[in-house]
Amino acid sequence: MATRLLTPAGGIEADSPYALSHLDALESEAVHVFREVAGEFERPVILFSGGKDSIVMLHLAMKAFRPGAVPLSLLHVDTGHNFPEVLEYRDRTVAGHGLRLHVASVQDFIDRGRLRERPDGTRNPLQTVPLLAAIGTHRFDAVLGGGRRDEEKARAKERVFSLRDEFGGWDPRRQRPELWQLYNGRHAPGEHVRVFPLSNWTELDVWQYIAREGIELPAIYYAHTRKVFSRNGMWLAPGPWGGPGDGEQLVSRRVRYRTVGDMSCTGAVESEADTVAKVIAEIAASRLTERGATRADDKLSEAAMEDRKREGYF
Repeated sequence: MATRLLTPAGGIEADSPYALSHLDALESEAVHVFREVAGEFERPVILFSGGKDSIVMLHLAMKAFRPGAVPLSLLHVDTGHNFPEVLEYRDRTVAGHGLRLHVASVQDFIDRGRLRERPDGTRNPLQTVPLLAAIGTHRFDAVLGGGRRDEEKARAKERVFSLRDEFGGWDPRRQRPELWQLYNGRHAPGEHVRVFPLSNWTELDVWQYIAREGIELPAIYYAHTRKVFSRNGMWLAPGPWGGPGDGEQLVSRRVRYRTVGDMSCTGAVESEADTVAKVIAEIAASRLTERGATRADDKLSEAAMEDRKREGYF
């Protein structure tokens, strides 16, 4: 008797030789998104900071268009307070693959008087203006980011194709249905679309994919000894942005970073996970999201991320 391959709902059975693993399914979906973007938009760009999610996105983009070149340029909104290890990785990767990188500098906007430093020294909230300026200057009509729905509740509301208005703002009421992986990139002049190929991935999925594909990451994602100080329950790295302050003592700790961003608001976690396998085991046991555990800018209010997204943030 022939083996039944289709479920009553029309899907392929899990034990079928044709079934995809969960990582294969996520990869297939992301590759499909990249190809849809290339087909629907004229000037798409990938947000690339040298963080793990943008690294995985670039890896997927290269898979999507292999053996040809990636038909998208890269954009990094540089706060000026980035981790040196991450910037070194960013520049080495761009040069190694012959990619084109646009850099929108927060410091340039501060120097020109278009932005002002915040009292707390944090520059993450200042990225919106340079981002929107770069989108307007280069006429990018699709901006691909590494946001995932498991990161934060505002991001859980995102579609894969997220329409932004002429001011870069996000309105959840204007989001479109995405049935059967059919994506609608239609937008009016002045509007653009943010695209999230990793929407349905989790932090654990990302690390399992990194392990499977042998993807190199900046060393700060793995446990290392570093000088840090404690502020509001987080281990922060010292820097010119204003840390450590009075009463804040530098100590040596064995730490790693679950996410990387502006040094003023990105905390490290104490860890002995110095290999991919150990990181995966650590994440599997964690009950805190990476942003909830290590991003001070998301703790400003219950709606901090949603407010920034309405203003044009990632």
